[in-house]
Amino acid sequence: MSVCTLRIDERDVAIEAGSTLLQAAREAGIAIPTLCVLEGLSPVAACRLCLVEVSGSEKLLPACITPVQEGMQVHTATPRLQEIRRTVIELLFTEGNHVCAICVANGHCELQDLAVEVGMDHSRLPYRFPDRHVDLSHPLFGLDHNRCVLCTRCVRVCDEVEGAHVWDVGWRGEHCRIIAGLDEPWGAVDACTHCGKCVEVCPTGALFHKGDTSEEKHSDPGRLQALVHARHHRQWTP
Repeated sequence: MSVCTLRIDERDVAIEAGSTLLQAAREAGIAIPTLCVLEGLSPVAACRLCLVEVSGSEKLLPACITPVQEGMQVHTATPRLQEIRRTVIELLFTEGNHVCAICVANGHCELQDLAVEVGMDHSRLPYRFPDRHVDLSHPLFGLDHNRCVLCTRCVRVCDEVEGAHVWDVGWRGEHCRIIAGLDEPWGAVDACTHCGKCVEVCPTGALFHKGDTSEEKHSDPGRLQALVHARHHRQWTP
């Protein structure tokens, strides 16, 4: 096994070649915030919260998809990065309609937790209040586009684990959103197996069980961990 040695936040790290900077940082116990990353799913660098500074590069690099290289000098928590992360969180809040007090994921939301972590106690940006709809056509679950942060976890788990590919990303820019089938109501997509994996991996209250009310959506770490096993064995216990 080939090993790379690098330095992250003044800490020497040795890790298998081919690993990512995020994996190296976690191996060393260095926390880098993420929203789109979930172990067992392919990395896509959608949220941009894991950006890091690498000596010799003028660009900020997403740690989740950047491979380690011998002798790298990496910085994960500079004032510049902290400011960028807070701004990213503010943008996610202001471009959607995140009313935490009445959200099914209130108190159990990764976006909410990250807001606390980056020190966002208010937004310095104006709220856009977009007109987004809620899809309740599915017999078991609902989709609230107001709370979606386009992390694409649902797209990837449905494709890579369940193999149904119900979800995709449609349109561009401010009109970009998660779509079911060929932009159909979720309940009309025959490919859906009603497994609930997409609901389980959603980091916010965008995907939820019908009947859940404020603060009733709870993530199950053990169930999420099963994704790693399921990806290789195509097994899932509802």
